[in-house]
Amino acid sequence: MRLSAEQAAFAARLGHEFADPALLIRALTHGSMATDARPDNQRLEFLGDRVLGLVIAEALLEADADAAEGQLAPRLNALVRKETCAEVAEAVGLGDVLRLGRSEMLSGGRRKQALLGDGMEAVIAAVYRDGGFPAAREVILRLWARRITTVDTDARDPKTVLQEWAQGRGAPPPRYVLVARSGPDHAPVFTIRAELEDGRSAEAQAPSKRRAEQAAAEALLAELGGVR
Repeated sequence: MRLSAEQAAFAARLGHEFADPALLIRALTHGSMATDARPDNQRLEFLGDRVLGLVIAEALLEADADAAEGQLAPRLNALVRKETCAEVAEAVGLGDVLRLGRSEMLSGGRRKQALLGDGMEAVIAAVYRDGGFPAAREVILRLWARRITTVDTDARDPKTVLQEWAQGRGAPPPRYVLVARSGPDHAPVFTIRAELEDGRSAEAQAPSKRRAEQAAAEALLAELGGVR
């Protein structure tokens, strides 16, 4: 099995030459394109998530020898969560080479955060299976380099921070209300309102509910004085 010109260019952007091109092809195959003879990337995604976590955890330990576990854990979560994987995937043009079924392609699958994040994890696993842990580590450290060095000391996501702030004051967790959904199916925009029991609230928009909730929590934290 040989890579197409686009797939070979993508492999070059990764910085890994595949001895077994079939591994990369499988990593790029979404379930909407899968058949019995053409398996999807879900099993590779499962493996890639673990390989990514190990490499990033090791990198964080090496980057800050004095950090406590309570500092390292949120940094790790920030670097391996789906949103970050999707950002890295966008940076290397993974969406352009995803193998999608027609319906998924028409619905904007090449830009969907979940598909990009899953695909990036699957690609990491493909590199690991093809070249071993050193090859996967090299690719991850190159693609995540800037993020590893700039990750916030306190990298807890805004929803977690807001929930802990509320619980610390004996209040129930914040509520997240879907205010509106607009835009076409392939490029939706969600408006979410984060609400506290005392009536304070803030709204935000994003292409996914999860990102809109995070943005709304961030906006409400800002109104509370930038709690962290």
